[in-house]
Amino acid sequence: MSSKPPAFRVGIVGPDHTPKNERHGCGLWMAGYAACLQAADAIPVTLDESPDVAWDELLAELHGVMLIGHDGDRRRSISQAESLVLWCREHDFPLLGVDHGMHLLNTALGGLIYQDVGREMPDALQHRHPPERGLRHAIAVVPGTRLADIYGEGEVVVNSEHRRAVQRVARGLCVSANALDGIIEAIEAESEDWFALGIQWHPASSTASGLDIQVFRGLVDACKRRAELVGAGCAA
Repeated sequence: MSSKPPAFRVGIVGPDHTPKNERHGCGLWMAGYAACLQAADAIPVTLDESPDVAWDELLAELHGVMLIGHDGDRRRSISQAESLVLWCREHDFPLLGVDHGMHLLNTALGGLIYQDVGREMPDALQHRHPPERGLRHAIAVVPGTRLADIYGEGEVVVNSEHRRAVQRVARGLCVSANALDGIIEAIEAESEDWFALGIQWHPASSTASGLDIQVFRGLVDACKRRAELVGAGCAA
């Protein structure tokens, strides 16, 4: 018998604009969300961000999902993405939201977003238009959170470049990291039963660090735990 652990299928919702032929910042695999999921021992599955089928049917053969934003018909895409978040919450389905995906996680559950950090928070650090590609700054990870389990407690340097940001965190979510100017850089579900994590930085890009693979592994570990619980429930 093979000792290789089972591979978990993770859906990707939203456009991956990672340039082709770029390598991840650690240099060990290609950049992009599919490549990083593969490096974390998952099988990536690209999903239609505006599906004409119910999420129950679309996610039936999957173990988790990544939400990385929206494209095309913006209003319809946002509505579909937010309905995905609500479905995941109802079914305790593992969800990782990146950049705009983090904002959609928050707004789907009733939170608010700054549309332009530079204009609405003039005293904030430079979060957009860096002098060189790949703006990096420190964030403070909140102790005792899922993010702390993934990255470790204390300060971590990430490639966070963005115009929008979380303004008010939705009920049922909590802050798991802030930039040093107080801007929210990560949020997560308070429920122990639902792995839902939103991060503002770009862990799959050529400017990411080797540590960023941990967030993909964290998602895959959550998929494994849920599969074991579902399996135990079926056995009972």
